Amino acid sequence: MYKVAVMGDYDSIYGFGVLGMDTFPVSTAEEGTKTLRTLAKGQYGIIYITENMAALISKEIDKYMEMTMPAIIQIPGVVGNTGEGIKNISRCVETAVGSDILFQSERTTN
Repeated sequence: MYKVAVMGDYDSIYGFGVLGMDTFPVSTAEEGTKTLRTLAKGQYGIIYITENMAALISKEIDKYMEMTMPAIIQIPGVVGNTGEGIKNISRCVETAVGSDILFQSERTTN
């Protein structure tokens, strides 16, 4: 059975621990890169990462984007939402489905 990990700044991720997720506080690009590599090699099927940390290690994340596992999903942190998380999810859904579902739903409702 695969585990779920959450990584990013401590203030943004500490609450996920009560949900049974493993939390990995990181504050620098070097820590983030090292932690992501370790998690991706381990038993983690889903890795949530704060948008701010993802921006710091975007080249490392790109290495895993074509892989089935682990799924790397960006989430907003305590400093706010940059919008990158929803863009990433939209891109993944578009790849899986073959079309931009947000664009399609907007076109059919107008």
